[in-house]
Amino acid sequence: MLSLLGSIYGKVADIRNRLYERGEFEAFDLGARTISIGNITTGGTGKTPLVAYVAAILAERGENVCILTRGYGRKDATKRVLVSDDTQILADPQDAGDEPFELAQKLLGKAIIIADADRVAAAEWAKRKFQVTVFILDDGFQHRRAKRDVDVVCIDATNPFGGGTMLPAGRLREPLHNLKRANIIIITRANLASDLSNLRSEISDLNSDAAVFAASSKVVGIVELEEFHAKTLRTPSEEKFNVDSSQTTRSEFKEKSIFAFCGIGNPESFFEELRQNNYAVAATKTFRDHHTYSQSDIEIIEARSRECGAAILLTTAKDAVKLLNLKFEMPCYVVEIEMEIDDANGFGSLM
Repeated sequence: MLSLLGSIYGKVADIRNRLYERGEFEAFDLGARTISIGNITTGGTGKTPLVAYVAAILAERGENVCILTRGYGRKDATKRVLVSDDTQILADPQDAGDEPFELAQKLLGKAIIIADADRVAAAEWAKRKFQVTVFILDDGFQHRRAKRDVDVVCIDATNPFGGGTMLPAGRLREPLHNLKRANIIIITRANLASDLSNLRSEISDLNSDAAVFAASSKVVGIVELEEFHAKTLRTPSEEKFNVDSSQTTRSEFKEKSIFAFCGIGNPESFFEELRQNNYAVAATKTFRDHHTYSQSDIEIIEARSRECGAAILLTTAKDAVKLLNLKFEMPCYVVEIEMEIDDANGFGSLM
């Protein structure tokens, strides 16, 4: 039954794409250079770190960057929410959605962030209000209603095509032949894969014209949960977190037993990242993607952590934004991870 539904889903996706290609469905110019960053599968592919990476590149060039996002999981998906106006964060994770809020923290002083299901209308509003020069469509590959100058697709090296099966049986959002629309393909989490040659060959068969880059994730710091939340209240001109202190903390943690938890699209990638960085992960706890934490969740995490003899809790930045005002008896830290692209200059030149 699920495979039949998946077949129907794929055919509907193809029909929709053809209607856009023929001009029977209208796509709207956003009035500024537009870069779409998206996936062909559901679940975590490392898209959010890439959005932050691209926004930072563009901001350094002096562009006035605006990220347009749907804001999955936010309290009221029908509302337009200005998450950040570039100088300050104006919404909490419940109103913004966890990923837009995380982006706002990372990109304070570098990008305007708007959560709105109607990204065409949001772009028109943002252009008038902020004189935007570049739009980034977060999760935009299937959002055909907005025209784009560059289409970037993330493919996770640890699970490239979600088993090759369409939703709801698998994780593909549309048939793989639609990768031909992509201008750039980023193989994310390349550092967690032993060999990329077969994947590169598959990608070339699907789209021989796309520029293909490999991106690795890198742990750049570990921050106390309280310090992580305090950064939200700072303006771009205020002192940032001390990276040298972070490096010292990381080396100390490698001598202690760790309990790691998260609610992200690809939780095993986070746990494997810790193991590859030689952290002693005693046990893990996974929640569903975009999980909203309660105090009882924290009690369960800490109880399991004590059972396995762990001394420290580690989680992701995406999870940390939803832990504000929850009480911890054990020390809890946030792992800060950034993306590195194999040919950073070549990739940057295409942005």
